[in-house]
Amino acid sequence: MKYQGKLTSLCLFLLLISFSALSFSDNRKEILLGSVAMDKPTIMYKRLSPLTTYLSERLGIPVSLKLSPNMGAAINEVASHSVDIAYLTPVAYLKANKKGNAQIIAKTVTKGKASFKLMVVVKEDSPIKSIDELAGKSFAFGDKRALLQRAALVGGGMPLKKLGSYEFIGHYDKIANAVMAGYYDAGILKDTMAYKWENKGLRILYATPDLPPYNVAVSGTIDAELVEKIKKAFLELDGNNPKHLKVIKALDPKYNGFAKTNDAEYDVIRKLIKPFAK
Repeated sequence: MKYQGKLTSLCLFLLLISFSALSFSDNRKEILLGSVAMDKPTIMYKRLSPLTTYLSERLGIPVSLKLSPNMGAAINEVASHSVDIAYLTPVAYLKANKKGNAQIIAKTVTKGKASFKLMVVVKEDSPIKSIDELAGKSFAFGDKRALLQRAALVGGGMPLKKLGSYEFIGHYDKIANAVMAGYYDAGILKDTMAYKWENKGLRILYATPDLPPYNVAVSGTIDAELVEKIKKAFLELDGNNPKHLKVIKALDPKYNGFAKTNDAEYDVIRKLIKPFAK
């Protein structure tokens, strides 16, 4: 009888723990959305705030924005579960997945395509006509941790050692402005930023093949039911719905929404950056 009593108590204790864990996971007081710092913090808040409002309404849980100062911080925050959802570059996702089992749930759709390109740009009136002519010239990259930027240039046929010099100067807007001002002979931009300034001060010199795009990943600690709700919320953003369209276009004017994806789609990025990974 004593044994049965102890067994009953143990079962009740385990049941209580299970119920508590379930209640905690299902009743989050807040969800944090993080992001790679692709632009000035004020601009990123403006771009992402409509998304947090939409997610809060869809999930029934307040979603707040927590910006990262750089790519390394963004990777660490989702990998260490300091944020629950993260808007990431392809490389940032791969590192967060490897470091903290972050799970990809959706990818962005740009101009009807669920892929993107990196583009080498020069000043509109630059005499440089081919990527080979960058030898001995100055070049602007973004974040030093953005291995894909360097991989794209090398993949296009210009080894880093052949450049005259190169620097890492931060956000894409800084690269665009610096090249237009003549501080650098060339720089690298995401396609949407390159298209924005094409024929308005910059000229596209080289574009990579299609690459799997920016994406949304979730922390490895979020329970499966909530992950599915978050995924559904992103995938059901409908460009034909005026309210949804405002959310999508605030994030990026070239975006049409989000599409299904999986980890295997990003193997091409893994291969491209492998020579640059420490």
